[in-house]
Amino acid sequence: MALNAIQMILVVIVAFLAGVEGVLDQFHFHQPVIACTLIGLVTGNLVPCLILGGSLQMIALGWANVGAAVAPDAALASVASAIILVLGGQGKAGVSSAIALAVPLAVAGLLLTIIARTLATLIVHVMDAAAKEGSFGKLEAWHYVAICMQGLRIAIPAGLILAIGAGPVRSLLAAMPAWLTDGLSVGGGMVVAVGYAMVINMMATKEVWPFFALGFVLATIPDLTLIALGTIGIALALIYLTLSKMGGSSNGGNSGSGDPLGDIIDKY
Repeated sequence: MALNAIQMILVVIVAFLAGVEGVLDQFHFHQPVIACTLIGLVTGNLVPCLILGGSLQMIALGWANVGAAVAPDAALASVASAIILVLGGQGKAGVSSAIALAVPLAVAGLLLTIIARTLATLIVHVMDAAAKEGSFGKLEAWHYVAICMQGLRIAIPAGLILAIGAGPVRSLLAAMPAWLTDGLSVGGGMVVAVGYAMVINMMATKEVWPFFALGFVLATIPDLTLIALGTIGIALALIYLTLSKMGGSSNGGNSGSGDPLGDIIDKY
């Protein structure tokens, strides 16, 4: 679909905020579920973009900066894939292709991240000089410059995709053969599964596996809504915390580890 000037400006603003929040991490505009939803809201494609954001969020949960290894750019992946989804005009049918395109876009975004961080080192030296001069106004001004640079890191690619327009994007997606689109759909589903598996691998402990299995069982009940599942999850968390406190108390001569569920699992 074609976007009007106001929608394009709003999309660029969302992209700018996503880039800024990639550093500040205060309002989480860089998270896929929020960035994609905002782009869908300003472009009138809320439902497809919300589905895209939720799927990408499961992938991005497994991305983390570990040591010198820099994680793929979730902000660029979210913004670029959401814009491509909107311009393609395929609605929900284009979500799988957008997910498959998001991963290489996120990896390509690492180059922009490296450039921005390299320039940031130069800004740090300028700020050090301003601090020695005692010029707090200059120090604050350069701080804003550095933050805006992070926003432009996402806003400029978003503007370039918008400049290409809906026609070329739609033609590109339409020119893809069936075997490629089907492969992207399968690959997109596998990427989501891999991201979810990475999250489970980080969180998995002997104490939480029973809750994980219980959640799978409850999810198969069609009459349970997300609100019901959330309520059950909160109740289980409160029960677990209560049992942990009881196990950690000295009353009754309890010699356990303070984790009743963990002690039970250890016996088996």
